[in-house]
Amino acid sequence: MPAPEGRAQLTEAAPAKINLTLRILGRRADGYHELESLVVFARLRDHLTLLPGRPLSLDVRGPTAAAAGNVNDNLVLKAAKALGTRVMGLQAGRFLLEKSLPVAAGIGGGSADAAAALRLLASVNGLAPDDSLLYAAARATGADVPVCLDPKPRVMRGIGEILSTPLDLPELPAVLVNPGVASATKEVFAALNRTGSEIQDEGSGLDRIPRDLPELIEFLRSQCNDLEGPAASLHPEISAVLAALHATRGARLARMSGSGSTCFALFENLRAAEVAARLLQASHSDWWIRATVLGPG
Repeated sequence: MPAPEGRAQLTEAAPAKINLTLRILGRRADGYHELESLVVFARLRDHLTLLPGRPLSLDVRGPTAAAAGNVNDNLVLKAAKALGTRVMGLQAGRFLLEKSLPVAAGIGGGSADAAAALRLLASVNGLAPDDSLLYAAARATGADVPVCLDPKPRVMRGIGEILSTPLDLPELPAVLVNPGVASATKEVFAALNRTGSEIQDEGSGLDRIPRDLPELIEFLRSQCNDLEGPAASLHPEISAVLAALHATRGARLARMSGSGSTCFALFENLRAAEVAARLLQASHSDWWIRATVLGPG
């Protein structure tokens, strides 16, 4: 569909965010949790198109569109409105979201979509990719949106707003598995709070991340996701996925991403990951299973 007034439509990929590690360092007085996480991005993504020059709106389609909820609550519109309050005369348009990633799945699909919206609006309005107004709008939209704005491997701290410079990490062949259950972040943190297991320390050594693939995997094995236990207590399907991934031939590490319910396993090469994905799909036809590579988005 051509854009009005001769203006071409623009499209951005919105890659899945994977938390290779996730430590909860404590709970702040305002109720938010301080965290530390090593984040990478998968070669699996939603796609967002902007038709400039039209009133702000959003249409959602694709395999997981039905699970995406009310369009009016979508983070794409929230991000656009957040930027609109910061940029006078912001030119917006009609967004078309092709939704392929699982929803409420711990891989930042909604946040990635919102970040893609901000990149598209920046392009249309002549804003630099590193404009502080973009990051302010990202922070106002959601905790995971800033790290998705420039999807490269980073360490994320604070409540998600403190980001390291991009990290030069090797590509990580992986299998992602989602059992088809929505894991609400708020409920998972509530379960964490009930256990009283917040970690009170100064971090987990993410300033010394190996760049060699075998060494990186061994390093990651010494880390954890503090939300894995609380999420699995709410959704036993997560434990079933992790058990299946741990039992998969060639899997070097299996862990949950974010607040769940998507889990990942790391492999030494993509061929091994693809074989593992096929075998898992044959025995778990109702699971969302994808072989991919983790790294820059």
